[in-house]
Amino acid sequence: MLYSIKALVLFGLLLCLPFGVQAGHHHARNDAVLAFVSEAELPSDARHTLRLIKQGGPFPYPRDGVVFGNYEKHLPPQPRGYYHEYTVKTPEVRNRGARRIVCGVPAECYYSNDHYKTFRRIQE
Repeated sequence: MLYSIKALVLFGLLLCLPFGVQAGHHHARNDAVLAFVSEAELPSDARHTLRLIKQGGPFPYPRDGVVFGNYEKHLPPQPRGYYHEYTVKTPEVRNRGARRIVCGVPAECYYSNDHYKTFRRIQE
């Protein structure tokens, strides 16, 4: 009986983790758990934005490259100005949409498809 209670508690804890975290993950310096995503798994628009970032532009949106504040502390803590955000085109959306790539210096990039609510570290 004790074994089954421990198993149920463990299973319940696993269900509380964000989607994708059980697979490859790492611990950020603020102890947040961030999932990984390979560059090949990114949507084609995100791969295009990543290529633009690597070549230094030109970027299609005026706000691309602005400082990302990391106010919600979803990414590892760094001094202000470390992270910069870039828009990932969202099909059939007239505004910038919700998809972003946020990169630190040196190249340490994260993908968000839900306007900074969750991030996955991009592995190249």
